Amino acid sequence: MTALTIVRGDITRQQVDALVNAANSSLLGGGGVDGAIHRRGGPAILEECRALRASRYGRGLPTGQAVATTAGELDARWVIHTVGPVWRPGGDPSLLASCYRESLRVADELGARTVAFPAVSTGVYRWPMQDAARIAVDTVRGVRTAVEEVRFVLFDDRAYEAFALQLG
Repeated sequence: MTALTIVRGDITRQQVDALVNAANSSLLGGGGVDGAIHRRGGPAILEECRALRASRYGRGLPTGQAVATTAGELDARWVIHTVGPVWRPGGDPSLLASCYRESLRVADELGARTVAFPAVSTGVYRWPMQDAARIAVDTVRGVRTAVEEVRFVLFDDRAYEAFALQLG
């Protein structure tokens, strides 16, 4: 059974097998978690992302999908990039759930045993925090995976409290 834990802090400082990046579809870096991972991880991550764009993802990584690269200088072996949906009233929560499912599928393919997730889509993509926490926790609990620990790494008190409420 997968242990679910929460941490208030900086995802780029986590020592895990894989960090999940709330990426944009370009895979070329951006703001928020994406920018922080690229900055701290160094140029090796961007180099692999460019190679992915040149080969398999010429139009960008589709929303809800996930792909892995090196973690560069981070305290992890891999970065799993996933593209969350932009929230709109009546938006499709299955796309957000897919980010977590697909990231865990990639983690299993890599042999990762510890994975750190941010609160995907809750920053500039504006997914409401309570709903995003519910979707994340319910999805991870429902996935069959060999990952032993899923750690939700939350940047502020509001996110931490929303995830803590879901974990009971």
